[in-house]
Amino acid sequence: MIQIRPYQQGEEIEMRELFFHSVRNVCIHHYSQQQVEAWAVESYDVDKLVAMCKRNQPFVATIENVIVGYSDLQDDGLIDQFFCHWQCQKQGVGNALMNHIFELAEARGIERIHSLVSITARPFFERMGFHVVKDNEVEVRGMLLNNFVMEKVN
Repeated sequence: MIQIRPYQQGEEIEMRELFFHSVRNVCIHHYSQQQVEAWAVESYDVDKLVAMCKRNQPFVATIENVIVGYSDLQDDGLIDQFFCHWQCQKQGVGNALMNHIFELAEARGIERIHSLVSITARPFFERMGFHVVKDNEVEVRGMLLNNFVMEKVN
């Protein structure tokens, strides 16, 4: 059973590993090897990772106390990160996380939820009621990556 809870300090590295392997193993179907390597680099600054988690206050999806996904919802409605474990795709983790986001948005009075969404994640976000506002391109460590500004307005 999937449980959603606030992340706990000390889980940052487990979450980072989930992100790294999800990008490298799932997003590779829509981005080049060079692009995923720029997006999910081998080395990283642990202090910056911890600071980002403290700032964004993500929540995690767990199955039997193992983190299988994580996301966040910022006060302005931004979903800054949304990742599911690469071995748990299409098992309800994304749905559980997104439904939690919808509940939080309603409780906080957030009417517009938005995110920069990868090519890989776009079909999922569309199934969850988001639509593309515009095509987007970002530069990450010298590589250009296409993504989409997507939103859902309640």
